[in-house]
Amino acid sequence: MAARPAPPEHRGADLKQYSDTLRTRYGTALNVRFVEPRDTDELQHYFRSLSTRSRYNRFFGAISELPNGLLHDFLQIGDRERFTIVATMMVDGFETIVAEARYALHAETAMLEFGLSVGDRWQGHGIATALMKNLECRAAALGAEHMFGETLRSNETMVSLARKSGFRFVNHPDDWKLVRFDKEITIAPKEIPCASWRLAALSRQAERPSASA
Repeated sequence: MAARPAPPEHRGADLKQYSDTLRTRYGTALNVRFVEPRDTDELQHYFRSLSTRSRYNRFFGAISELPNGLLHDFLQIGDRERFTIVATMMVDGFETIVAEARYALHAETAMLEFGLSVGDRWQGHGIATALMKNLECRAAALGAEHMFGETLRSNETMVSLARKSGFRFVNHPDDWKLVRFDKEITIAPKEIPCASWRLAALSRQAERPSASA
């Protein structure tokens, strides 16, 4: 049997072609790309700039910055099928991280797990909604059949975003303070709205020995 083709994220030289340009609610360009080593300081600055509540909602605990181990994990692309993307905007002439997301493909269950945050200054600009749609593109391109996330029951913003994005809610199996939301991925490769990820999905489909015409 032929080996399963590596996801596009594993082709280091090709990472930049899987960047996407989205738009905020006000039409501002938003670049979504994989995190790079050069982002280390900016990524740490981003998390330090979040409010205490935003950091608590993101990590379910009180931290003031990313511990070194977690920062290292955030910067690893493709390690154990885990990926980090950042959403950046030009602010005062500098590329600035305004949001981030982490996702992991669980190939054995065809599920994509994710978490995200948006900087407090940029909340209300539609960035989280755009990022959620982009994550759905990535899930579909990687062959996931479901995507899911977890959040605190008290995180009304994330609960509202997930509900508006078509997720269904279930009780968390291990922690009553958390709620899990799940969505079935029904997008076919040819229907994926993000151009670069449509190409990635079609490429993976063509490379699979069992792919149908």
